Amino acid sequence: MKNIIETAKDDGRFNTLLKAIDAAGLTETLSNQGPFTVFAPTNGAFNQIPKDQLNSILSDKEQLSAILKYHVVSGKMMASDVTQQNSIQTLEGDSLTIDTSQGTVRVNNARITETDIECTNGVCHVIDSVLVPKKAEVPAQR
Repeated sequence: MKNIIETAKDDGRFNTLLKAIDAAGLTETLSNQGPFTVFAPTNGAFNQIPKDQLNSILSDKEQLSAILKYHVVSGKMMASDVTQQNSIQTLEGDSLTIDTSQGTVRVNNARITETDIECTNGVCHVIDSVLVPKKAEVPAQR
């Protein structure tokens, strides 16, 4: 079993997420410490953000770090743990809303498309859009 960063690299669906984690200086944290639960947006999720906006976010380390920490929860929460919650506190400080009412599991507006990818330092759940904390000043996605 590999850590969160190694698992994401091997998967191939998270190249943009890994680039963002590196730009924010969070690679070492997500490689070593933990346990963490990561709601991991795919490359396709990042592609929903207009390219100029994405480049702007990637070049603003403080904002980027806040957005990425909004995808991470302290502790290892398997899907069965997540679905028992109404909200979960993130490392960024805000909470994520968990909604299981539509026959799918949603974290805020993102749908969880794959669950319980176990890593040595936590677990990843794949999501179909990028989560943005209230504090981050990002214009609406298209």
